[in-house]
Amino acid sequence: MKSTLPSVTFEASPQEQLKQLEIGVVEILNREELLKKLEDSYRTKQPLKVKFGADPTRSDLHLGHTVVLNKLRQFQDLGHWVQFIIGDFTAMIGDPTGRNQTRPPLTMEEIEENAQTYAAQVFKILNPERTTVYYNSHWLGKMTATDMIRLSAKYTVARLIEREDFQNRYRNGIPISLHEFLYPLCQGYDSVYLESDVELGGTDQTFNLLVGRELQKSYGLKTQQVVMTCPLLEGIDGVHKMSKSFHNTISIVDPPREIFGKTMRISDDLMFRWYEVLLLTPPVELTRLKNECAAGKLNPRDLKIKLAQILVSRFHSNQEAQEAAQEFHDIFVKKGLPHDLETVEIKAGAAKGILDLLVEVGLTPSKGEGRRLIQGRAVEVNHEKIMDDKLKLELTSGQEYILKVGKKKFLKIKVI
Repeated sequence: MKSTLPSVTFEASPQEQLKQLEIGVVEILNREELLKKLEDSYRTKQPLKVKFGADPTRSDLHLGHTVVLNKLRQFQDLGHWVQFIIGDFTAMIGDPTGRNQTRPPLTMEEIEENAQTYAAQVFKILNPERTTVYYNSHWLGKMTATDMIRLSAKYTVARLIEREDFQNRYRNGIPISLHEFLYPLCQGYDSVYLESDVELGGTDQTFNLLVGRELQKSYGLKTQQVVMTCPLLEGIDGVHKMSKSFHNTISIVDPPREIFGKTMRISDDLMFRWYEVLLLTPPVELTRLKNECAAGKLNPRDLKIKLAQILVSRFHSNQEAQEAAQEFHDIFVKKGLPHDLETVEIKAGAAKGILDLLVEVGLTPSKGEGRRLIQGRAVEVNHEKIMDDKLKLELTSGQEYILKVGKKKFLKIKVI
């Protein structure tokens, strides 16, 4: 697809642009080609077309997605153009990356609903005036069986089976469906159709991104896209990459207090990792912060509060970030609650007795023990001591309770 973009006069030289773009990137394949593209772009005043695709398999984007989105915004600030692809067609196949089994297909209704939210959410980070949003069903959905066979002929099974996901499943006797082989080919064809100059993705997407580069060559494009990979962000559990599948995400559309609260619950090690990946903190500065915390000159909680405020500001506003910080201070600091307060969700329904609730959420082993603790003035609900063991709590949707048992057991109950 031929497209002419508005000309631009670049303020930074190609070398200066490259220096900025390298920050926070794991790999550039390859660096010399990127510099050449930047030089040609600078000379012709034509912005590079920088591609990124996201399959709408969920209804919202999370912080893990923003690692790449922030790099795309950096390209835009330097004068280049972003091709944001909503993979409504590829979502029907399901990306096999990191999967040990075939991903269940989504319905078209689910894909369409999720796609609408993606289109709105990306502009919390990207500049809409330097972005074109595409749906890859617009070209992939029009391909005939003949077209798909011709596309499949551009790549070999041997190359596809080199992919680690497929190798592991094949060795372990786990089925691989034929349609999964089509995923990297379809994602790669997006680069052919849009004639992308650069494509970004996480390190787990390297194989798919390189397929796009190779297909561009097979289809006769004069130049092929440069591949840039960004680090994967660990989720709030600090173990797995951030993913809805692992229930360890912070969505960019979460309310300010939720973004703030979840950030405050991460470990100190993960906090420094987020400073590196999300805030692109220079290594020298990061080392200084770690050393000052280790020496007791700096409280890690203060750094975490700063991180939480920055994240809330990015997706909401400075005022809401300040309000979330103040609320955190009022609830958890003034009232002595732990900042890693665990939250348990329970379904709305009829009012429930305090003894039953304490047992249900695991704060007491039995109603008898709960009754003993209440008689000993060791149970609080929303910072008030409970004297009546027959107390019933309303379970209306949206209601929240903070339970305290003894001196060290805390739990937040959220009624849904």
